[in-house]
Amino acid sequence: MTFRSLLKGLSLAALTCATLAGGGAMAQATGPLHVPSPDWRDQVIYFVMTDRFEDGDPSNNDQGKGEFDPTQRGRFSGGDLKGVEKRLDYIQGLGATSVWVTPPVENQWLDPATGYGGYHGYWASNLKAIDRHLGSLQDYQSLSRALHGRGMYLIQDIVLNHTGNFFNYGPDYDPKDPTKGYTPYPNSVPMAAPTQYPFSLNDPRRKADREAGIYHWTPDINNLSIRDQELNFQLSGLDDLNTENPVVKRALRESYAHWIKAAGVDGFRVDTIFYVPPELMTDFLYSKDPKAPGIAEVARRTGRDNFHVFGEGFGMDRRFEDKVARRINSYMVGPNGEARAPGMINFPLYGTATDVFARGRPPAELAYRIETMMALHKQPHLMPTFLDNHDVDRFLSGGTETGLRQNLLMMMTLPGIPVIYYGTEQGFTVQRAAMFAEGWGSGGRDHFDTTSPLYRYIASLTKLRRENRVLSRGTPKVLAGEAAGAGALVYLMQDGNETLVVAMNTADHPVLLDNLDIGKGAGTVLQPLFAMDGKAPLLVVGQNQRLTTELGPHAGAVWRVSKAPPLTLKAAPNSLALDPLPSGPITEPTLTVRGQAAPSETIKLVLDGNLGDAQTVQADATGRWSAKISTAAFVDETITHRVTAYATNSGQASNAGTFSVRPAWNLRNNVADPAGDDTGPPGAAYAYPTDPSFAEPTMDLRGVRASTAGGALKLEIDVGAISQVWSPQNGFDHLSLTGFIQLPGETDSGARVMPNQRGELPDGMSWHYRFRAHGWTNALFSHVGASATQEGTKTGPAPSISVDKDAKRITLIFPSSSFGEQADLSGAKLYLTTWDYDAAYRALEPKAGAFIFGGAKSANDPKIMDAIGPFTIGAAPSK
Repeated sequence: MTFRSLLKGLSLAALTCATLAGGGAMAQATGPLHVPSPDWRDQVIYFVMTDRFEDGDPSNNDQGKGEFDPTQRGRFSGGDLKGVEKRLDYIQGLGATSVWVTPPVENQWLDPATGYGGYHGYWASNLKAIDRHLGSLQDYQSLSRALHGRGMYLIQDIVLNHTGNFFNYGPDYDPKDPTKGYTPYPNSVPMAAPTQYPFSLNDPRRKADREAGIYHWTPDINNLSIRDQELNFQLSGLDDLNTENPVVKRALRESYAHWIKAAGVDGFRVDTIFYVPPELMTDFLYSKDPKAPGIAEVARRTGRDNFHVFGEGFGMDRRFEDKVARRINSYMVGPNGEARAPGMINFPLYGTATDVFARGRPPAELAYRIETMMALHKQPHLMPTFLDNHDVDRFLSGGTETGLRQNLLMMMTLPGIPVIYYGTEQGFTVQRAAMFAEGWGSGGRDHFDTTSPLYRYIASLTKLRRENRVLSRGTPKVLAGEAAGAGALVYLMQDGNETLVVAMNTADHPVLLDNLDIGKGAGTVLQPLFAMDGKAPLLVVGQNQRLTTELGPHAGAVWRVSKAPPLTLKAAPNSLALDPLPSGPITEPTLTVRGQAAPSETIKLVLDGNLGDAQTVQADATGRWSAKISTAAFVDETITHRVTAYATNSGQASNAGTFSVRPAWNLRNNVADPAGDDTGPPGAAYAYPTDPSFAEPTMDLRGVRASTAGGALKLEIDVGAISQVWSPQNGFDHLSLTGFIQLPGETDSGARVMPNQRGELPDGMSWHYRFRAHGWTNALFSHVGASATQEGTKTGPAPSISVDKDAKRITLIFPSSSFGEQADLSGAKLYLTTWDYDAAYRALEPKAGAFIFGGAKSANDPKIMDAIGPFTIGAAPSK
C-alpha cells in the first residue's frame, strides 16, 4: 500500500467507523469485510493478547465457572474483541498497519491437570466458534470491518498441532494399546471434550474413536530432541492431533477457511509449527481438495491474492550457527523447492539481537545473523521480526530502555515485517500484564498513553519506515560489526538507486567508524534522516572513497546517501599506517604496536573501536611511533581484536591491524557441593514440579571452579543433570542460576536482599553484581535500586555461556567490563543458587503442581533449591 492510499484509507475510516474521540464506545463498524491483500513487506504488525489488552464488554468477563479472576496470572482478565476495536485509534497512531490477535476460538477455560486457565486461546475445543469471553462472530466481523475501513488488516493466530488438555496418559502407557494408561479429565471446564467434530472423537476406549485416529494416543513430551516425540507426543498435556490423517487435514482446512469467509481475516500466524511435519503446510495452503481447498485458494476467492501465513518455530541459534535458521527455512521451502508457509517468525534474529542489545554481546554476532538470513531465506522480507512476545521475557525484564530503542531501530530498518507486542510501547517489563486497569498486572491503571516516550519513539520509527520503502523492500549490506564486545553495528539498506546507512553503537563509550566502504566516491554526502537522540551530523565520504566518523555512546542514526553531485575535496594524503602485527594468539600481557604518521603528528590508537579509552601517541621527527597495548582483560581466544591509528584533526584513519589473545586463567577456588541436597534451604523438603519435563537433578549443584584472568571471571558450574527438553537457546533449561558477587574490599556497600527469591544473603554477605541465567535469559544487574521485588539496575555485559552436557557443566565467562573494569578480583565473594524461571521465579506452594514447586511451609519461604557459598575467590588482596 502506498502512503497516498493509506491517507485515503484514513479518510474512509472517518466515514465508515463511528469511533468516538479518545477511543470510547463505538457503533457497529461498516467497513468492508473482504479487501485485497496488501504488500506484506510494508506492514507493521501490532500483536495483542486479546484477554490482556482491553475490556470492551464487561458483561462477558465472568462465565461463572471460576475461570475469571484478574488477580491471577493464569485466569481470564476480561479483554475482548470489542476492546481491540475500541483502541484502534491508539494502535494506528503508533504506526501499525495490521493487528494480530491471539486465537479467538472457543477454548478450554480451566485445565484440571495444571489449574491453569486458557485465557490465551491456544487450548481449542471448537475451531469454528468464538469463545464467549471474547464476544461473538458479529464482534469479530465488526473488528475486521473497522480495520479494513482504516486501510488496516487482521491476522488471526491459529493452532494445527493440538486442542486443549482433555486427556493424558499415566505410567501404564503402552504405544501398542491406546486404552492402557488413558486418563480423561471429565472435570475440565467448561467441557469434558472438544465440542467440534471430528475433534470430539477423543476417547480410544470407544472403538469408533480409536479407529478414527484423530489423535496421537501419546503421553507428554519429555525429550524434544527426539523428533518422534516432538511430532507425536503431547506438548505440556495438550492433546496432539494426528495431522497425517486426511480427515484431520480436511477438518483443519475447513475450520480455518471459515474465518476467512465469515470474518474477513487477512492472514494467519501458525502456533507451534515445529510440532507438525513441514509437509502439512503444503497441504494446508495448497490442497486441491474440491470440497475443502487449501487456504490460499479460499482466500483468493475472497479477493486476497497474497493471503499471508507465517509460522512460529520457537528456537534460537547459538552465535555463528544457523542450525535453527535452516530448520525454519524447511517450513517455507521444501527439499524440491515446493512452496510451504510464505513466512516464518525470525526467531534466530530475535535471539541474537537480544544478546547484543540486552546482554552486551558483540555486534559481530548480529552482523553474521543478518548476512545469514539474507543468504539462506528466499523471502526474508515476509518473515515477521520481533523483540519480545507472549512466550519470551519482555525485553525490559533484562535489558535497558536504550537497548530497547536500538533494537527497535534495527527491527524497523531491516527486511522482515516488524511486530510490536502490546505494551512494549509503554515500557512493560512483565510478559502478559494487562493494558487495562482492571486486568492482571496492570497496577490498577490503564496504559494507553499516546504521549509516553516509547510510544512516540516507535511512531517516529514507523514513519521513517513508511516514508522510505528501501527499509522494507531493500537489501542490507553489513559494513561493520564489532567483534570484541559492545560497539558498532553499521549496514547499508539498498534498493535500486536508493541507499540508506544505518549505524548503532551499543557501548557506553564513543566509537570510531573507520574506512567504511559505502560504494560511493569521494565527496559523497550523507544526509541525516533519523537519530535516537538529537540530530545526526551531515557526513562526507573521504578522499580515499571511504567514510570515517565518530559515533557517540548508545547512539543510533540513519543517513540517506545523496544523489546530488559529490563535493570537491582537497587532496589530503593519508600518511597513517600500521606495521604488520604478530600472527598467532598473543600470550603476553602487552602487545607492542608500531606505525607511521606525519612527523610529530599526534594520533589516537583505537582498540576495538573504543574512542573513549584510545591511547594518545605522538610520532617522532621521522613520523615513526610506537605504543604498548594491554591484553590482560581479553578472555576469548576466538575473538579477533582490531587496532587503528586515528588522526582527529584530519579525520583520517590508518589500515586496521588484527590479533587474538590466549588468556591465562588462574584457578582461584574449587568448591564442591554434596549430591542430592536440591531440596531447598537447610531443614526444608522442597519438591520439583510434577510436569514430566522436569527431570531431577537439574537443580542440584555439585561444585564450582572459579578462575580469574585480571578482572575477568570464569565460573565452571557442575550440576546433577543438564536438561535441554525445550531446546533452550543457552543450552540448559529447567534451571535458573542466580549468582551474587561481592567486590573485593567492598564490605560496607551493596545489597543483602535476594530480589524475587524471598531471602537475604547468608553470613552477612552483600552483593554488588547479580546475574540470572537460564534457558532463554542471561542478565546482569548492579545492586543500585535492588529490593525484594526489584532486580536492581541492568548493566552488562552479561556473561558468555557454554554447556558441556556430557560433563554436566555450565561455564560462564565475565569480561572485566562486567564488574566495572576491576584490575583484580582476588577477595571477591560468590553466592550461587538454583531454581527455575518462566517470566518470573516459578511459584512455591505447599503441594507441588505441574509447574509449581512444592514443600512450602509459609508464604515467605525462599525460592532456593540448592546453593553454594558464600565463598571467596582466591586470597584477599594485600593491604
